[in-house]
This record gives sequence, C-alpha cells and structure tokens, in this order.
Amino acid sequence: MSILSCFTAATDNRMPSQPPLIVHTESSRAWGGQEIRTLTELREMRRRGFRVGLIVPSDSELARRAAAEGLPVHGLALISKLSLRSWLALFRLLRALRPTVVNTHSSEDSWMAGTLARLCRVPLVIRTRHVLTPISSTLNYTLLPHVIFTCSEAIAEQLTACGVPATKMVVLSTGNDETRFLFSPADRQAVRQRYHIDEQEILVGNVGCLRHYKGHPFILKTAATMPARYRFMIVGGGEALTGLRALARNLGVEERVIFAGHQENPEHFFSAFDLCFFSSYATEGVSQSLIQSLLNGLPVLACRIPSTMEPLSLVDDYRLVDYDDVQAACRGLAELTDLPRREPERMARQHQRVADRYGLENMVRILLATYARSGIYPPSPE
Repeated sequence: MSILSCFTAATDNRMPSQPPLIVHTESSRAWGGQEIRTLTELREMRRRGFRVGLIVPSDSELARRAAAEGLPVHGLALISKLSLRSWLALFRLLRALRPTVVNTHSSEDSWMAGTLARLCRVPLVIRTRHVLTPISSTLNYTLLPHVIFTCSEAIAEQLTACGVPATKMVVLSTGNDETRFLFSPADRQAVRQRYHIDEQEILVGNVGCLRHYKGHPFILKTAATMPARYRFMIVGGGEALTGLRALARNLGVEERVIFAGHQENPEHFFSAFDLCFFSSYATEGVSQSLIQSLLNGLPVLACRIPSTMEPLSLVDDYRLVDYDDVQAACRGLAELTDLPRREPERMARQHQRVADRYGLENMVRILLATYARSGIYPPSPE
C-alpha cells in the first residue's frame, strides 16, 4: 500500500457515531499567553461535548497542566521539522487519532501537523497566529490551513499585506473569563495588606511573563522618576527576573517596586492595582493581561503598538506612549491618577464593553461558528 493510500485509509475509517475530535498541536515548551489560549480552547470545547486532544512535547508545561485537568495529552519526545523520526511519530499519531479538526500554533508544529493533516484529509486544518512579528514564509499560511485564526486585527492585516488571502482569516482574540476578572474589594484589601500598601499610595501594576519584549525596564525607569507615593508591582516569572531586580537596585527603586513572582490567580492582583502600566513594545497579539486589566476596570498606560490599540479603542480611561519615553509615561500616569478611582459605574461600563468583544463567551461563539461552516458541530444533548 502506498503512503497516500495509508493516509486515505486512516481518514476513511473514522467512526461517525463518535463526537468530532479536535486536536491542537503545540511545539513550544514555554508557558505564557499562547499556551494558556490553547488550554482554554481545549477546555471549552470539551465542555461542549467535543472530544479533544493535545499533541505537545512530553516535558512541556502545557502537557503537565493539560494532563492535570484530565485532558488527553499525546506527548512526543520531539517536534522538529528537521527530524525524520519526529515526522514519522507525528504521522503515526495522527493516523491513529483520526481527528476532525487539527489546530496548529507554533512554527514547527504548524509545518509538520499542517502538512500531515492535509495528507490525512483532515476535514478542517486551522493555523492560529498569536504574535505580530515578521513571517519567514507565506507557504505555512497559504497552502496548509483551511482557516487561519489571528489573535488581532493587526495580525490579519499583516498577513494580508504579505499575500495571505483575507478570505482564509478569522479574527479570534483569546477569550478571557468575564466572570473571573471582576473587581473585588476583598481581594484588593487582602493583597494590599500582604504587601503593606496604604490606600493613599497609588499602586501601578503589570502582570505577565518576564520576557524582553514585555518592556519591564521601562516601568522601572518610570518608577525612578515618579513621586514616592507611587508604588509599582510586577507580577510574573521568567528569564528576565534577575536582570530586572538588578536594574531596580541600580535605579534606587527596589523599596518601591514589588516583584510578586508568578501567580496562579492574577485576578486578585488586578483588584489591588490602581493603574495598569502595559509596557510591551512588540510581538503581542492582543495580550490577555491587558484584556484582564480592562475587565477589572483599570485605567491603562500602554505603549503605542497596533494590537494594543485595538482593545483600548473600546474604553475611555487610557493613555498611549512610545516605548522608553519616561517623561511621557510620568505625565500619563499623573493624568490617569486624576480620574475617579474604582468608581463602580465607570468600571461596569468598561467591563461590559470589553467583555462583549474579548470575553470567553464571544470566543467560543466564533469558534463554534467556524467549525459549523465546515459542517462540524458539537453533539446534540440527549
């Protein structure tokens, strides 16, 4: 039997009596917004009756967290397009799983799983594009997927400018649980007491992985220029932590900057903040951290990048600055401080506007509609 015949036989043997199987692939071993998005989609589609699966490096954080939730994880030792053994392992796995949908995420798995899924005649092959960075080739977008999910309008515009057909693209920003990221006076009090922050002090916060493009040095430089009543908190862990601590010492702000580390419940910290300083200057699609701060009702100071400006167009309480313009950042924080602090009606209006566009329910609605256009539906309740 030829290889193509093997692929065809694998597809023809699907059992129609079972719910559709949605398989996500992710070659990254990191843990951040992209991986959280993948886990969120798997979780939500399982809730709606689909079968789901995840193909991921066995030693990745995503594999560990998905397994802890009872999601089917198919771990591979290696996902590399330069390894024939990796191609064969992925082929055998897809042939055994017989998915209805394959959704790829990073470059390596998108080339491999996209190609093999097409050869296997998987009914719907999706490529999710998370970041706003230059692409090395359009082939991964024009030839392999039936549909491309872009996490922002800016990403869709970038791909269109590179020659990727707009008809293939669906803007699907990551959905954030609108019921989780609500302001909580109790959380505010608890966090501020834990870190000895008075109500008279203005707490400027940032939540996210500590990576270079997140721009955290900009926050520290701004802290060194702001009055003493401004305290700063950076919530997150990552490779840049050691360097950021050293910079805080060199700038003389280590007493006014709190490095809270990675937190599994960031919603508590958003409630403790008075202002959000979103310092990312590149790469971001639409940041989950930014959306979560807006859902919490926070005024935001943000760097002027296309994907960040999309959600900010929905709200009133924000200022935009160029990265590393410390004087402009200081002015922006001072102006935002003059706005009403934690005024219930103001926060409620902002929450609703953001939830309508970037909430979890909206993401699920678009997902299901995209599947339905390919004739893929969740099982009917009995």
